[in-house]
Amino acid sequence: MGAYILRRLLLMIPTIVGIMAISFAVIQFAPGGPVEQVISDLTGQNQGGDRLSGSSGDLGQSFSDDSSGRYRGAQGLDPEFIKKLEKQFGFDKPPLERFGEMMWNYIRFDFGESFFRNTSVVDLILDKMPVSISLGLWILLFSYAISIPLGIKKAISDGSAFDVWTSGVIIVGYAVPGFLFGILLIVLFAGGSFLDWFPLRGIVSDNFAQLNWWQKILDYFWHMTLPLITLLMSAFATTTLLTKNSFIDEIKKQYVTTARAKGLNERQVLYGHVFRNAMLIIIAGFPGAFITAFFTGSLLTEYIFSLDGLGRLGYDAVVKRDYPIVFATLYIFSLMGLFVSLLSDLVYTWVDPRIDFDRRDV
Repeated sequence: MGAYILRRLLLMIPTIVGIMAISFAVIQFAPGGPVEQVISDLTGQNQGGDRLSGSSGDLGQSFSDDSSGRYRGAQGLDPEFIKKLEKQFGFDKPPLERFGEMMWNYIRFDFGESFFRNTSVVDLILDKMPVSISLGLWILLFSYAISIPLGIKKAISDGSAFDVWTSGVIIVGYAVPGFLFGILLIVLFAGGSFLDWFPLRGIVSDNFAQLNWWQKILDYFWHMTLPLITLLMSAFATTTLLTKNSFIDEIKKQYVTTARAKGLNERQVLYGHVFRNAMLIIIAGFPGAFITAFFTGSLLTEYIFSLDGLGRLGYDAVVKRDYPIVFATLYIFSLMGLFVSLLSDLVYTWVDPRIDFDRRDV
């Protein structure tokens, strides 16, 4: 196992470098970089939908005999000013040199400062983390608390009316886009056309600091109710059906028939023999589900309910071309994904000692 872990750790190095290199190369050809963003703001071209195109009448014509000729809408700006902008954003260096410096800094977990927010990228990520933790933690707990018992019940009553209609509800909930369901909840319960029971923005009220401890708990869950329901509708579908199918496969095996022949009742057979084997795939997938719940899949929900989390931070950084945030979040999430993949394999060996990765080539 030690050799397998070492191989996987060594393979992470070219993998993460490849991910960052491809993303860096794509960025080089993307229009509307940070220099053009500043030019657009200075010339007013970010109004009326021309922010990235930089074309607004005569301003779309740029000089061809100086550094401003590389940027749309730079006519009338001092070429020295353009050079200062390039130096400020690090674009005065060749791409390979910039990529090498970026990777060297990232190895030391030095992510620099945001181009437009005047603060370090690490501080920004830490500042947005509570919202993502709030969403991810409760979605993970609630989805597993619902999925596993429901999946077991569906496996026991396979083909019954309960199994059929719950499957229909699960499939519909999974198929309906989360943002549409979130909008429906806002219309119905957050001051839309009907009731005004829940707040529309934030995870706590403005007077949160003045509340006592139990009022803070109620206020927190009052704000989180609609976002959690929105995410929960599709979060538990896969785990429920996976649990059901895993239990059905185990129930059909010979050892279950043997256990019943020994006189064990159905509860003893189910939870004393079937449960541990059937839950192998669910337990092994927990690390991946943990990371997914915390850091992905909540962008639209954050926008709909005005929650300032990591998903919204990443999206705003892409729109604004704030490359330090874009690359830092990509690096962190890619690195975490690689470690989670390794951790999932290790969990497999823990829950099922029959699995031996040392015999594999990779």
